[in-house]
Amino acid sequence: MRTSLIIVKYYPIFAFFGFLSMAIFRIPLFFNKNIQFYKLMGTGKNGTFDKVPDLSQWSILITYDGNLTLKEQFGSFILKWFELFCKKQTIYLLKPIEGHGLWDQKKVFGDLPPSTDYEGEIAVLTRATIRLNKLRYFWQNVAPVASQMATADGFITSYGVGEIPWVKQATFSIWQSKAKMKKFAYRMPQHKAVIKKTRKQDWYSEDMFTRFTIQQKIEK
Repeated sequence: MRTSLIIVKYYPIFAFFGFLSMAIFRIPLFFNKNIQFYKLMGTGKNGTFDKVPDLSQWSILITYDGNLTLKEQFGSFILKWFELFCKKQTIYLLKPIEGHGLWDQKKVFGDLPPSTDYEGEIAVLTRATIRLNKLRYFWQNVAPVASQMATADGFITSYGVGEIPWVKQATFSIWQSKAKMKKFAYRMPQHKAVIKKTRKQDWYSEDMFTRFTIQQKIEK
């Protein structure tokens, strides 16, 4: 199983094409037999869970088997669209290695062990569907903690992505090592407290946590 995440930044004059693409791209992705799963997502402004969308930045996540070219993964129509309207493309080619949880009631990254002995540079995708009656508690507690991630030891970069603003949220982050990522996630008192609240108060109707090795990063 392989995964690709593409993050694109549109020229300001073409920002509307980013919004439009979320509807149009469903057609070629649906008929692309090379991929197993896809998600078209918007992004937040601050690189993590965020109420404020960045309407010039959008993303696509796909899963597939084997070694495919970018054209085989995304299709020539989508890649040409990005070449015409986007000023920046960042593509992460990933291999899922650890994780738990579901996305749309599916194990979209296959059957993964909860942990491995891998300790190198790592990418992490954390996502959740937030219960509507828990939205206020989620944003009160999670947003302040998430904003501290950028200053954590070992942090490299992150993107806030999501299918539905405020309700279906995810963060994709990259860390120098798994140990440094876990130090932020499980040893910071504020973060530990929020994790306990999410479980005790049942904030999510669905959640997922997946770790990846980065096979390649492509920038255009």
